[in-house]
Amino acid sequence: MNLYAVRAIYRFEMARTWRTLMQSVASPVLSTSLYFVVFGSAIGSRITSVEGISYGAFIIPGLIMLSLLTQSISNASFGIYFPKFVGTIYELHSAPLSYIEIVMGYVGAAASKSVLVGLIILATARLFVDYHIAHPLWMLAFLLLTAVTFSLFGFIIGIWADNFEKLQVIPLLVITPLTFLGGSFYSIHMLPPFWQKVTLFNPVVYLISGFRWSFYGLADVSVGISLAATLGFLAACLAVVWWIFRTGWRLKA
Repeated sequence: MNLYAVRAIYRFEMARTWRTLMQSVASPVLSTSLYFVVFGSAIGSRITSVEGISYGAFIIPGLIMLSLLTQSISNASFGIYFPKFVGTIYELHSAPLSYIEIVMGYVGAAASKSVLVGLIILATARLFVDYHIAHPLWMLAFLLLTAVTFSLFGFIIGIWADNFEKLQVIPLLVITPLTFLGGSFYSIHMLPPFWQKVTLFNPVVYLISGFRWSFYGLADVSVGISLAATLGFLAACLAVVWWIFRTGWRLKA
């Protein structure tokens, strides 16, 4: 294992974050703060509690997950796409690096950035509403697992994309709508029975449900199912990444 190379890629990607703090950190934190103000004040004044939890506190896990998913995908996809765009991807090919080391560097940096943003949002939420974390270790586990999984997914998108527009297609047109419809701002038990069953086909439901359980011990679906769904998607992403490097798809052309 070439740890020096992994560290070099990791430090290079993290250095880009410190150069663009307004875009990488401040922007998602400010956006999420606006959600607290709008939803916590406007809707929270009408919905006082959901399953015994104040509405402002109830939406915290969903808002963190919304930011975590979009930031993980965005960071990882841009991180690997930019070397393709400028042509420096061939330097990676010629370097004494295995694909595992390349993935560890890029995905590790992307996951670190998104986890940092998630923790800052968690701290910022304290300014707007009181909350408690019933299972802090599980909260961190879900946070890290989700960040790594969707950073891998973003890495795949970055390899697939052949222009900057494609980098935004899946995050904006797929991930964000699924997150809004996945119980970020409500419990799926509030929906009519038919729509509850339809919502279970949304994979983001399981992510948000498991993460919310780590806060308040409440879950729309079984925690075991949430964990299994996340691990299953992680395994699928790992399999796709392995296939990409084995075949050289979109890397060597």
